[in-house]
Amino acid sequence: MKKILLSITFICATCFAFTKANAQVSVGISVGFAPPALPVYVQPACPVDGYLWVPGYWAYDNVDGYYWVPGYWAAPPRFGLLWTPAYWGFSGGYYGFHAGYWGPHVGFYGGINYGYGYGGVGFGGGGWYGNHFRYNTAVVNVNTTVVHNTYVDRTVINNVTVNNHNSFNGPGGVAAQPRPEEMAAMREQHVQPTTQQVNHEQHASQDKSQFAKFNGGHPTATAMDKVGGKPVNERGEVAANSKLGNPNGNRKMMMNTPNGNGNGKQNGQNQQMHQQQQHPGQHQPQHQPQRQPHPNRPQKVD
Repeated sequence: MKKILLSITFICATCFAFTKANAQVSVGISVGFAPPALPVYVQPACPVDGYLWVPGYWAYDNVDGYYWVPGYWAAPPRFGLLWTPAYWGFSGGYYGFHAGYWGPHVGFYGGINYGYGYGGVGFGGGGWYGNHFRYNTAVVNVNTTVVHNTYVDRTVINNVTVNNHNSFNGPGGVAAQPRPEEMAAMREQHVQPTTQQVNHEQHASQDKSQFAKFNGGHPTATAMDKVGGKPVNERGEVAANSKLGNPNGNRKMMMNTPNGNGNGKQNGQNQQMHQQQQHPGQHQPQHQPQRQPHPNRPQKVD
């Protein structure tokens, strides 16, 4: 893997970590210019009961610059954990990268509207009840042939269209500060990204078609159904030219939505989500799901 931290970058990052009062956990790298706008893309259907959505983000390589890490569905390390997305924040003349993490609550992620439940504050795409996760299909796409713990809550949808798709916090980007509940979540015990998640980012850095300098801000693969799974483009179609995952494998994953159109959309629902932004705040489902855990879901830790 390419070395991504130069000595001067490390020093800047360290200063950034101490001066940025609302730092998420720590700043691993800082850059002198802003990341590109977020690409707009169709979310693949959740393939397995219990997986949570990890939105795509721009990472950085000190040779070729920003590259897109596709969003994907992932198994949390254990029941009850939620994902706080990574984000870029501007401070002291640099854009610092704040890594994502698992925790019992969603912390501050810069106010960035990643969509699909991550509207800038909290998560509106579902919630845990015991060892079961219920999905809000108003904002997330699930394969209902294998996932039955669902409900619909459209109150988390914000109908105000945001055209700039800002990918960073700070001047020229999103003006947001952490709320008290986000500050509390940031102080909780966190679980770092899994080995699979780390490998996923590394694999993205090895595909030139993911770099903004080569794709003009439109990466070949914008999302995947899971780590190492099927890469899809902005339209939700199989990204056949991607080096990530298995683009030439079995295509049933793309055909299992109720309307069978093969583009990852669910009864036109994703097209609506594609155009709408999510409402801040974390939804709390009211009913205990009845479906038993899938054998591939995370194991309970006492």
